[in-house]
Amino acid sequence: MTEPKVLIANRGEIALRVLRACRELRIKTVAVHSTADRELKHVKLADESVCIGPALSRDSYLNIPMIISAAELTGATMIHPGYGFLSENSEFAEAVESSGFTFIGPRAESIRLMGDKVSAINAMKAAGVPCVPGSGGSLGDDIELNKKIASKIGYPIIIKAAGGGGGRGMRVVRKEEDLGASIQMTKTEAKAAFNNDMVYMEKFLENPRHIEIQVIGDGKGWAIHLGERDCSMQRRHQKILEEAPAIGITPAIRNKIGALCVRACEQMKYRGAGTFEFLYENGEFYFIEMNTRVQVEHPVTELITGIDIVKAQLRIAMNAPLWYTQDDIQIKGHAIECRINAEDPETLLPCPGKIAIYHAPGGPGVRVDSHIYSGYTVPPYYDSLIAKIITYGMSREAAIARMENALLETQISGIKTNIPLHQKILKDPEFQKGGTNIHYLEKLLGWKT
Repeated sequence: MTEPKVLIANRGEIALRVLRACRELRIKTVAVHSTADRELKHVKLADESVCIGPALSRDSYLNIPMIISAAELTGATMIHPGYGFLSENSEFAEAVESSGFTFIGPRAESIRLMGDKVSAINAMKAAGVPCVPGSGGSLGDDIELNKKIASKIGYPIIIKAAGGGGGRGMRVVRKEEDLGASIQMTKTEAKAAFNNDMVYMEKFLENPRHIEIQVIGDGKGWAIHLGERDCSMQRRHQKILEEAPAIGITPAIRNKIGALCVRACEQMKYRGAGTFEFLYENGEFYFIEMNTRVQVEHPVTELITGIDIVKAQLRIAMNAPLWYTQDDIQIKGHAIECRINAEDPETLLPCPGKIAIYHAPGGPGVRVDSHIYSGYTVPPYYDSLIAKIITYGMSREAAIARMENALLETQISGIKTNIPLHQKILKDPEFQKGGTNIHYLEKLLGWKT
């Protein structure tokens, strides 16, 4: 029997996170990297490493033939895509499997189904998962018909790209006279960004929270959920602080929405880790999308459940059955994650450069997922995320207090970071009360939503 060997098709903190999980399971690793990432920590720690191209993502981390070639060259048996880059690319998943390797994630058809927001919504409706009132399909060019649809839904509405994600390809419309131009502009942007100009229409919820449900499926029709996370503290649709569990979500509510997500996973024979994202307003959940990969914010769920999500991905990829039942999953305590970015805390613009001194925080209930070290140079080519500080306590107040201490202890000199922004959020009375909506941070910063 061939010994498993995982090629990690990513970089930064998630690549290091996957490598550590592999080591715990005694699985050998291969790190692929661009020319700009030779000094990454996981590259130095992996059993083998292969340079797959120049600094720009399109020439390296998005280069499917080079990644497949690296797997062939090193004798890897499995490929973990992490998050971002090719993690939700159905063509990549297909190429991996057709080349004889195991893709550590869902099957290509599941990625494809959930990657198109219109087909995803239809699949959720079929499974009984609640969705935002909308057009029920892509919009055509008949402006009068589109006006009727919008009128039936009720303004304000939001136009979304069917192939969109990451907060791109969205436009809010508050009055009928703006509808036609908004649809055309969103179509143009969607074509340029996603090579897919299909757009659809949904009711725009004014003050929702962003609540998501973590699921794990074995690919054979069995699945469980690991409770919810609150990801409402975000700017321009990008999450910045997450916590679990979500305030105000009772066990009864959790079990009800979680069971619906599990049913959807079982119907599509979902394989691996995934996340159902919802808008939550006035006690109602509205499905917006499913992320078919491990999430940046997965550590908060790991801390409140004791389940290692990345190791679960690896075991399922090696054809292990789900070793938990839903009754085994117990939610205990509270966890908060602050995403530490190399960016100006005022303008939030990226600030790459050399880190002179890095000192990580410690103490009870403090976890740090980071690839940086003193002397490491943050390159300008990729996402500005450099660390995730996660704190855990038996109460939300304890988790907040530990996060305040952790941020105070963290030293990163030589570059700017958004730590001051996180400190501002933690001291904010509305955050401390809990349950803020997705627009709150932008209002706190004085931005127009």
